[in-house]
Amino acid sequence: MSSDDSNNISPISRDADAVACSPSSTAVTYSDNPSPSSLPTVAPDPLSWPPDGKLCLEWIQHLMSVFEWSSRNLAPSAFPSVFPVPVFDALVLTASKILHKEPNCLQINIPDSDSTVVVVGDLHGQLHDLLFLLQDAGFPAQNRIFVFNGDYVDRGAWGLETFLLLLAWKVFMPHRVFLLRGNHESKYCTSTYGFEKEVLAKYGDKGKHVYRKCLGCFEGLPLASIIAEHVYTAHGGLFRSISVTPSKRSKGKKNRRINLIPEANTLCLGSLEELSKARRSVLDPPWEGLNLIPGDVLWSDPSMKPGLSPNKERGIGLLWGPDCTEEFLKKFKLKLIIRSHEGPDAREKRPGLGGMDEGYTIDHDVESGKLITVFSAPDYPQFQVSS
Repeated sequence: MSSDDSNNISPISRDADAVACSPSSTAVTYSDNPSPSSLPTVAPDPLSWPPDGKLCLEWIQHLMSVFEWSSRNLAPSAFPSVFPVPVFDALVLTASKILHKEPNCLQINIPDSDSTVVVVGDLHGQLHDLLFLLQDAGFPAQNRIFVFNGDYVDRGAWGLETFLLLLAWKVFMPHRVFLLRGNHESKYCTSTYGFEKEVLAKYGDKGKHVYRKCLGCFEGLPLASIIAEHVYTAHGGLFRSISVTPSKRSKGKKNRRINLIPEANTLCLGSLEELSKARRSVLDPPWEGLNLIPGDVLWSDPSMKPGLSPNKERGIGLLWGPDCTEEFLKKFKLKLIIRSHEGPDAREKRPGLGGMDEGYTIDHDVESGKLITVFSAPDYPQFQVSS
């Protein structure tokens, strides 16, 4: 893998007019990606699961058409008429089996120099922007890899459709579409910021079942990826090392346990090996105890202040400075960190860091490379959650 492979990685920003694709991308014909004018004006047929359980491009195009049409023409409670519960169950089960088998940190290789990797930031239920993105950047293909960097749901009206469409692409092209977890893919966030209510409104008495299945799928989402050996991507960013010491064990007992106690006042960057061993299958990443790495990866933020410190504003995760970015890049021979997690509202409260007007910012520019934040939801937030 050459060092130039990272040049074929294109972050997708929240500015729909600033979608960036590598010049090496293969042109996508009009017939490959239907425009809104080519979508059905009458109710499409409801989705049914293929008898052989194998998805094809035509099925996914039909899914996109159904979601586009229903989002504009159906009341939320009528959604099961076009996407029945058995189809939901089959899709989520199939996708979950794939996701749960993937490692915490994906190693994504670029097939050749003509391939492109598209990294997408937060989507937050903005289905129509996702449809536009896929049309503009081109569908996933053998030479076009997509890495979605989490936060598919909450604070947008179509989080369920957005997540289901991405799951369908994952099932169809599991080695070309990669879905990472965001902090909103959790029980706490989805019960607070709208996704749970959205699911209950759309599926009624089956809503709790659908919501539980989504939570189970969230648990299987990988935490991070390394693209072409040189680009680290994660929703929040960097993470701490969990140093532990064995406590005293009682005498004279067989099969006695050794209790591990985290060492206090030792905050330093974690390793990729530690990331690979973290337990990601939790509904809500913990903010205390031994399993802190998932919470760090999903919730942490960059800072202009050197060093690592607790992220007191969020109450979970870390703040890390340019020196930590340099240390992480140099130690693991990386050139670029791409993270998401912060929209325009978050950046308004962050002195010293750029705003999100263009959909991305270069937060740290250090000797070994750069740290970029990318946010792909142009109309965020579509709604605020009232208390």
